[in-house]
Amino acid sequence: MSGKNKLARFKELNNFHHVLQPSKNEIQEGLKLSGQWNNEIFKNKNPIILELGCGRGEYSIEMAQRNIDKNYIGIDIKGARIWHGAKKVVENKMKNVAFIRTRIEWLKHCFCPDEIDEIWLTFPDPQMKFQRAKHRLVSPKFLLIYESILKPSGFIHLKSDSEFLHGYLHGIIESSEFKVHESYHDIYNQLLDKPMHEALYLKTYYEKIWIKNNKPINYLKFSFK
Repeated sequence: MSGKNKLARFKELNNFHHVLQPSKNEIQEGLKLSGQWNNEIFKNKNPIILELGCGRGEYSIEMAQRNIDKNYIGIDIKGARIWHGAKKVVENKMKNVAFIRTRIEWLKHCFCPDEIDEIWLTFPDPQMKFQRAKHRLVSPKFLLIYESILKPSGFIHLKSDSEFLHGYLHGIIESSEFKVHESYHDIYNQLLDKPMHEALYLKTYYEKIWIKNNKPINYLKFSFK
């Protein structure tokens, strides 16, 4: 992509009412929308679901189209990625999708306690090296952040091509006495009798490549209570 096109997209992103790009200072002071997402953005009282590391927001958009009675917020630090999803939301006149361009570490400054109903982690980087363990989006540090904004009855979903990350999260869940609701090592074979399962809603571009190369896709759903 040329620099000119990239600048045009960033300019357009700034004009999307459903995209929030707070500065570091705004985040640290606490977003004014914290606790007010339903009132100010979605104009309803429907459940709010987050997609973390959303990229182009493929999952948020697909789930929002299937579940018009729920609100979705995609979160990513890359504005160029978010633009694609934000543009599609405008083109399809969707009212139940928003995006935040920010770091996942700062989530607790974006939402109030108990404001979020579910969280999706779709193909996060497994950060295989030991020294990168603290950057795994399912590490204890991040789970504490999620727990601070998630309703007590809320769910967290992990969909990943990494058997390592799936097993790593299982270990944390067991040691912390969280509750596993569903766990699969190969969803496209193990969920054949559940064609409408939400983990099967969408195959991303890279996910299709992994499946073509016979790489199993893992799924794990759990709650803190």
